[in-house]
Amino acid sequence: MSLHTIIPSKELLEYLQQVSLRESPLLKRLREETAKRSDSNMQICPEQGQFMALLATISGACRAIEIGTYTGYSALCVASALPEGGKLVCCDINEETTDIAQRYWAEAGLNDRIELRLAPALETLEELIATAAGTFDFGFVDADKSNYDAYYERLLQLMRPGGLILFDNVLWNGAVIDPDKNDPDTKAIRLLNNRLHGDERISLSMLPIGDGLTLARVR
Repeated sequence: MSLHTIIPSKELLEYLQQVSLRESPLLKRLREETAKRSDSNMQICPEQGQFMALLATISGACRAIEIGTYTGYSALCVASALPEGGKLVCCDINEETTDIAQRYWAEAGLNDRIELRLAPALETLEELIATAAGTFDFGFVDADKSNYDAYYERLLQLMRPGGLILFDNVLWNGAVIDPDKNDPDTKAIRLLNNRLHGDERISLSMLPIGDGLTLARVR
């Protein structure tokens, strides 16, 4: 019996992907196109996308929201897991990268399930709180780290009881445990991690997938 989490080697990660990953040709093309960009480190890994789609399915999500869309890989994974009539609201401010996303969403036939809002996410969240508080089932946050805590508080208002909120980059490439790393982004992630750990409004699990993924289920 293992008493600790295995941190995969390159070879073990390749094996994990070989026997677990079921990435569609469309998702693979999107990932490969994104990999050519200088900011491609913002892309989630494919096994995380597959895991998120599974979570959306088993949680019965119908209404979802994503903060930080980039080129649309995570949105494509989640939207494809929603039922007919489901809706994913995507919040982003970058027209260039979301243009890439929209090409792939259209090719997947998911345009009717995805609503892109190009505006600061806090503005979009406030608008949704005014009209749709307590109606969302699933949320994913992968955006500017300095606002993670603000996004969290607003998502709590949007989620129904039992809704699931996911936070990306919660291990921040190991910087969260490096005492010499005290830049604003690192401090913001540490703050969020500590707040979530002590927050009785949610059930919590942090997983070492990708750059760290936290699952927070609203009680």
